[in-house]
Amino acid sequence: MDPPSSTNGGGDSTRITARTSVIESFRGCGLSGIRIDKEDLKRKILMPQYLRLAMRDSIRSKDTSAGDRHLNGSGTVDPCDSPMVVFINSHSGGRYGPVLKERLQELMGEEQVYDLSDVKPHEFVQYGLGCLEKLAALGDRCAKETREKMRVMVAGGDGTVGWVLGSLAQLHIQSREPVPPVGIIPLGTGNDLSRSFGWGGSFPFAWKSAVKRSLHRAISAPICRLDSWQVLISMPSGEVVDPPHSLKPTEECDLDQGLDVEGDLPEKFTCYEGVFYNYFSVGMDAQVAYGFHHLRNEKPYLAQGPIANKLIYSGYSCTQGWFFTPCTSDPSLRGLKNIVRMHVKKVNCSEWEHIQVPSSVRAIVALNLHNYGSGRNPWGNLKPEYLEKRGFVEAHADDGLLEIFGLKQGWHASFVMVELISAKHIAQAAAIRLEVRGGEWKNAFMQMDGEPWKQPMNKDYSTFVEIKRVPFQSLMINGE
Repeated sequence: MDPPSSTNGGGDSTRITARTSVIESFRGCGLSGIRIDKEDLKRKILMPQYLRLAMRDSIRSKDTSAGDRHLNGSGTVDPCDSPMVVFINSHSGGRYGPVLKERLQELMGEEQVYDLSDVKPHEFVQYGLGCLEKLAALGDRCAKETREKMRVMVAGGDGTVGWVLGSLAQLHIQSREPVPPVGIIPLGTGNDLSRSFGWGGSFPFAWKSAVKRSLHRAISAPICRLDSWQVLISMPSGEVVDPPHSLKPTEECDLDQGLDVEGDLPEKFTCYEGVFYNYFSVGMDAQVAYGFHHLRNEKPYLAQGPIANKLIYSGYSCTQGWFFTPCTSDPSLRGLKNIVRMHVKKVNCSEWEHIQVPSSVRAIVALNLHNYGSGRNPWGNLKPEYLEKRGFVEAHADDGLLEIFGLKQGWHASFVMVELISAKHIAQAAAIRLEVRGGEWKNAFMQMDGEPWKQPMNKDYSTFVEIKRVPFQSLMINGE
């Protein structure tokens, strides 16, 4: 029986609300409000020329000292009110990417707009912000204030936003605060992070004026916190995996040793780690996403924008056994229960608890936001009595908990996506441990924030996935 839902809102925490209507999406992109004067906006966000050139030279040469030659005369230059840089994935947004890049350069200067195909976020963090910090240490007041006031906008999809957030988080690890907050110009297919923080769910038709309003809103909009979740994947050495850029190889493979495992442990492990902000999933949904991404890479002419992507994605999902499992398939291979063993740590609990995976579930999703799959809310707005009965609490983006739910098959997922029913509630957790076993399965499919990969399976040894919250919470500009 599906749980009751509640329409009551409220709460003064970082409230995450699903945005499904076209009107709300357009409003989030800035189609309403007063007219923004281009020159006035430029005066507020355009950094002094010598700082722009210093950061550019430092990034190009990968040397923070490369900007020192621009230091002369800085003592008489005042900083702008709201220094801002934009990262743009010019391959997102269909045909709009390149023209949006030109528009942004008109509004804020070429040196403050970074195309991710040329400048990676970690290079900006290490060398661009490092240049400002070095100039500030030399007594440059303008560089110091610019570094302290810096805000970042990302023009791209959820994967691009997560990439930038992960790079900025290094500032906290390196004790280089403050960490700039991040706002979004949505160019992706789902744009669930953008929806969650009021920036809209799609790239608007009146995009020239919308871009101005988005930048203007980012100047003074309030800041919210967002939980960051670390994923550690440990697999037997020798397995070949092609991970997304959000996963990096690591020598440290510090899995929690407080759990028994099924079978023997290999002598050597290969480990990857990464961070996600929206969701992690394993199962059929990730398999469909993996196939779609490869199809789009092989035939890039199909990627003409979010609407075309969604149509192709929907059609492609029908060919993968998500809706119709062939009768010749082994029934034991249809459910994740046969390959996944799950443990969780619940709120205010230090002990692992084994959670039985429902036999009908073919996809398991650990969700941080209410927005999933282009603004849907699969967890649902649950009534207080149901929350109390299940031992759940109301979900927020900064509560230190993940909502874990299951999808049974394409038909069930379709009804969940149109919010006729809620997904299969499994647990709320502060940490998750998945033991993925092999057997007859040759591969499992996983994805983080829309980046899928094929995870090889070993018939003798398990692959382990451990998820825990990162102590540092990312900062998001709330565009609502």
